[in-house]
Amino acid sequence: MKQVIKTMLFAGTTLFMTFALITYPDQAFEASLRGLSMWLEKVFPSLLPFFITAELLIGFGVVKFLGVLCEPIMRPLFNVPGVGSFAWAMGMASGYPTGAKISVRLREEKQLTRLEGERLVSFTNASSPLFIFGVVAVGFFYDAKLGILLAIAHYGGNALVGICMRFYGREESSLRNRNEDQKVSIVRAFQEMHSTRLKDPRPIGEIFGDAVINSIKTLVMVGGFIIIFSVFIKLLYIVGISPVIASIFKVILHLFSMPVELALPIFSGLFEITIGSDMITKATADPLIAKVVAVSFILGFNGFSIQAQVASILAKSDLRFFPYFFGRILHGTFASILILLLYKPFYLDRKVTNLDGLPVAGHMQENFWQHCLDYLQMFGPIISIFFISLAFLILLRRQLIK
Repeated sequence: MKQVIKTMLFAGTTLFMTFALITYPDQAFEASLRGLSMWLEKVFPSLLPFFITAELLIGFGVVKFLGVLCEPIMRPLFNVPGVGSFAWAMGMASGYPTGAKISVRLREEKQLTRLEGERLVSFTNASSPLFIFGVVAVGFFYDAKLGILLAIAHYGGNALVGICMRFYGREESSLRNRNEDQKVSIVRAFQEMHSTRLKDPRPIGEIFGDAVINSIKTLVMVGGFIIIFSVFIKLLYIVGISPVIASIFKVILHLFSMPVELALPIFSGLFEITIGSDMITKATADPLIAKVVAVSFILGFNGFSIQAQVASILAKSDLRFFPYFFGRILHGTFASILILLLYKPFYLDRKVTNLDGLPVAGHMQENFWQHCLDYLQMFGPIISIFFISLAFLILLRRQLIK
């Protein structure tokens, strides 16, 4: 019966998309272009260097080196091997879905068990500082000081998810060799790195080529999800489904004493965080803390668009999706609670003025992040086209050699 319901749900959703695309081709085309522009100008050039670097660091054994050194930290806190520190750091630095991509690669390299991989995926997919400060705080709220509050709540909530998920699958976990944790040293870390590199027989040129191709394949998949969800959200709004579902959200928001004007923006944010965050900041709702709490929740929840990207990445391994999804609910909840607790000390109390009555903090940060976004928008398409062409040439050369 369960499979029958799933079949009907998938078929119904696909039929709805088909008829809506035929009925509203112009609006669908506009939404598709908006998603493509976002991927080409921002997502692709910002994530590609991190993906390629991660592939190279794993291939050369550097991640194993870091794993040995970080084992005493990662194991007690999150119950994952030290190599998980690499996925956690890269996931925070570059944003979604880097954590899932690296976790799957570590699982393929047999550096993680299935349970450890599922724990790792649940808390290593976070928003990047560039997105939190540059896009949300400065671009949407026009207040750089809010970026500090959002970042503390987001990454703090992420760490709390990791601590909670350390107990996931504890009854299924096999006993580990405790002697391994007692032999942490630079010498042993270097030996592990050297042996990992020797196990990979590929020459350096092939390693780099595979890193470029694998990274571009993943990013093309990410781009497809961004475009299709951009179109899907637009069609839901056009046919009138979004306002109907938003009315249900109004009841929930009323129970939590939240402004009901945020119902439709939050619903949109559950699908795509960029669109939802923009709509929340533009909503005519007071007080400001309600908007910040809503944005913090959808940043932690990731949105169904990013969750679909992660699900597609996990499908290539034996890692299950549910632990990650459960972690998203926890992350959104923790991040919202931290906003409520830290709003006064980390935002209201920091809104001091100088002798001229002008704000002291925020201008240098705002200019910095604005310049980053301007350069990314200017050179993003060029970077994207260059690396796509490079991947095409690598594939073409391999075909000619064969």
